[in-house]
Amino acid sequence: MENVTFQMVIEAARELKGIIKETDFCYAETLSGLTKGEIYLKLENLQQSGSFKIRGAYNKMVHLTEDEKKSGVVASSAGNHAQGVAISASKLGLKSTVVMPKNAPFAKISATRKYGAEVVLEGDVYDEAYQKALEIKEATGATFVHPFNDPYVIAGQGTIGLEMLKEQPDLDVVLVPIGGGGIAAGIALAVKTINPKIRVIGVQTENAPSMYESVRLGKIEKVNIHRTIADGIAVGRPGDLTFPLICRYVDEIVTVTETEISQAFLFLLENCNLVCEGAGAVPVAALLSGHLDVRGKKVGAVLSGGNIDINLIESIINHAMITTGRRTEIKVLLNHRAGELSLFLDTIAKEFGNVLVIHQNRHKEGLSMYQLEVSVVIETIDEEHKKCVIEKLLEANYEIEYTN
Repeated sequence: MENVTFQMVIEAARELKGIIKETDFCYAETLSGLTKGEIYLKLENLQQSGSFKIRGAYNKMVHLTEDEKKSGVVASSAGNHAQGVAISASKLGLKSTVVMPKNAPFAKISATRKYGAEVVLEGDVYDEAYQKALEIKEATGATFVHPFNDPYVIAGQGTIGLEMLKEQPDLDVVLVPIGGGGIAAGIALAVKTINPKIRVIGVQTENAPSMYESVRLGKIEKVNIHRTIADGIAVGRPGDLTFPLICRYVDEIVTVTETEISQAFLFLLENCNLVCEGAGAVPVAALLSGHLDVRGKKVGAVLSGGNIDINLIESIINHAMITTGRRTEIKVLLNHRAGELSLFLDTIAKEFGNVLVIHQNRHKEGLSMYQLEVSVVIETIDEEHKKCVIEKLLEANYEIEYTN
């Protein structure tokens, strides 16, 4: 089967009833105020296993023949798809094997095993894990469950669109992340069939713009992937099935930067109390960055997942705070004598700058025996507040270096 139809999406919704959570579709007040639109967030980050992937994986497996079910399933994934396959197989009583790269986060490896899959660690990158999965498929007769290039998987992801329009039938715009194109193709097919006037916009990281470039050139293109916090949509080549669906049903694709994604992550955390992985935050990144004009429009944005490496969160927050003027490192040379450091810190404190980190160095080459290099990381309210603190230090005749 190659074609994906709206009827398949309807049937997928029936199959998934009672299996997956119909996630909330919530009004985002602060985001609406900033964009002058009416913004609703589809919280697939609160789906079982923290991602939409279970929808497509389960829908694929429920359509296997009895002989195929006996042979089990195999998949390759570094995260969300792995857990979706493991949970779905467990629910259906199937044996599942998931091949993950050796450097996959321990938390994701552990979660995939906890959900019942046998985990095989192979290679340093996804492509090597994928090749190993194909070898297992050939050796065991297991069915390979593709993360996006499969009609049943696409139809399963399309059920998100049905739920969105059930809650808010008069949407003007739908924003959805794009990697290989499974979730975007499924949702776009569903919502456009119900209401062709809805504008569907895909959002992709500019560090892996495979679908963006393919649509622009009118043919499937493979691109080099650069490191990205949106690893869930870091796909080098679109799917053969998803590409024509995207071309037909998606009106526009925009790309966002790593900085814009990190700022969206921080915004969701602070203003919506939501933890969202990089790939799931890209629709909000597109809204906050001003790439889209949604003034007066009713918009549904899909937060596709919330599975993020705990060790990455601090780095993302730190980067977002630096780029929004809320965290700054300042270096200064002081005379090494009593009271100098206190005067410097008092100048910062009088402007209500909050010192987070302080480091003193007397051992740097080029310093005289009478000098002390001091580096402080300060927290400020915003870019304007940061400028005020910097100006006061300059007025006090401190020769400082600082991050812009």
